[in-house]
Amino acid sequence: MLANQGYAAYNNNKVMTASPGELTLMLYEGAIKFCNIAVIAIEERDIEKAHQNIVKVENIIEEFQSTLNHKYPVAKDFDKVYKYLMDRLREANFRKDKAILEEVLRHLRTMRDTWKEVMRMARQ
Repeated sequence: MLANQGYAAYNNNKVMTASPGELTLMLYEGAIKFCNIAVIAIEERDIEKAHQNIVKVENIIEEFQSTLNHKYPVAKDFDKVYKYLMDRLREANFRKDKAILEEVLRHLRTMRDTWKEVMRMARQ
């Protein structure tokens, strides 16, 4: 129990002290993690667990959408990608379709890796 409290405090501190770029990366990592959990839950026929984790991914995508700065033209492109991912997640949740989730995972990993590269270039 005490170890869990320490871990929770560490994670809370990590989030509270993260830069906006690091927070974005954490969100991508979280979306990937929850999507992977949903894939495993579907394989194990744990419908409720799959549903809960797909919803978590949807919530993260909604957060990305809500924080887009539409002053920049690229926001329109990101919004289209996020809408596509939301459509796919809803279909995956309805059908409990592992293949659709794996497609979403590929997109999320690409976006995460691109974001990591942007952060690396910004530091230089």
